[in-house]
Amino acid sequence: MPSTPPAPAAPLDCVVVGASFAGLACATVLARAGLRVRVVERKADPGDGLHTTGIIVKDAVEQVALLDALPPQLTRRVPGVRLYAPNMRHVDLDAPGYYFLTTDTPGVIRWLAEQARTAGAEVVCQTPFTGAQRVQSGFELAGIGQTRFLVGADGPNSNVARALGLGQNRRFLFGMEYEVAGATIDAPDRLHCLLDRRLAPGYIGWMVPGVDVLQVGLARRMRPDQQAIRPVMDAFLQKLAPVCDLRPLIDDASNPPGIRAGLIPCGGVVRPVATERALLVGDAAGMVSPVTAGGIHTALKHGLAAGHAIADFLTGKREDPSRWFVDSYPKFRSKRLLRWLFDHFQSDTAFNLLLATAPMRAAASRVYFHRKGVFNPPARGTKPT
Repeated sequence: MPSTPPAPAAPLDCVVVGASFAGLACATVLARAGLRVRVVERKADPGDGLHTTGIIVKDAVEQVALLDALPPQLTRRVPGVRLYAPNMRHVDLDAPGYYFLTTDTPGVIRWLAEQARTAGAEVVCQTPFTGAQRVQSGFELAGIGQTRFLVGADGPNSNVARALGLGQNRRFLFGMEYEVAGATIDAPDRLHCLLDRRLAPGYIGWMVPGVDVLQVGLARRMRPDQQAIRPVMDAFLQKLAPVCDLRPLIDDASNPPGIRAGLIPCGGVVRPVATERALLVGDAAGMVSPVTAGGIHTALKHGLAAGHAIADFLTGKREDPSRWFVDSYPKFRSKRLLRWLFDHFQSDTAFNLLLATAPMRAAASRVYFHRKGVFNPPARGTKPT
């Protein structure tokens, strides 16, 4: 990626801060509309330092045309879920025709950046957002130049939100994940998810068969401290050992695993999420499911829609989208209620007793597949791999 070019004499039509799923989707639409758009990213490579597990649900593949040309070597199709209770008994859940795509997430982000550049957008790395001053027809951005519209797609601790006095995420999970090469796992066609209030209060642990790696991690309510979560990860790996002992591979100094760690917003869409000639998208907007912590689908969907809304405004077809478009953002009312219930009533004893029951499997299927799934009988997860 090129370094920062000289600021143009004429204002840019839009600056997108953050080469994220939402930001790159938005920029691609704007560029295809013939507008002058620049994506600024503080990192040297958009694919570096990612915090997401990178799972794309079937709904996103079917609803987001931008993904039609996604290279197949960047994805792996996983059709089912294996859900473990705290006592390690498990059930297998399926929904006919449903699937998840695990991804080479850095590769996907780099591919999205190339789509934006091919459409005509500038993607400029090593360019942090340091502030915005409002001018008559937009903003003056330090070191970047003037823009008629500003989009904050810069993650859960958005600097754009802070600079413009917009809402900021206040409730988070903190997660950590290892990317382990050379690992094998029983039932590699499933997302393996573990409920355990002691290890992952407020969320789950997981083993995900990714692209050329096994992704193993957990997220929980705790302070954002990578050193503090490591002992928890050690206990999690020990608990997984009868099913899949990854400790020798993770401790192999000659081939250390990749590590991802970061904050996951779980409090719903922030308020306010927009102001005149500016709006937030993706994690910056809190557009992450409070229950599943999934955000790629909504990031792409609403990033693309934001691009169309901004293009209509900048070409004189509609009024400023900060006044109407943000009404389309998800409210997550039922999911915020489920988040509250899970935070306050999560019980290992209840999950151990209820895992195999019809109400539990129906609830789990709706969480994972958004509809009733097919249930396979429970089993003791003790087979070594």
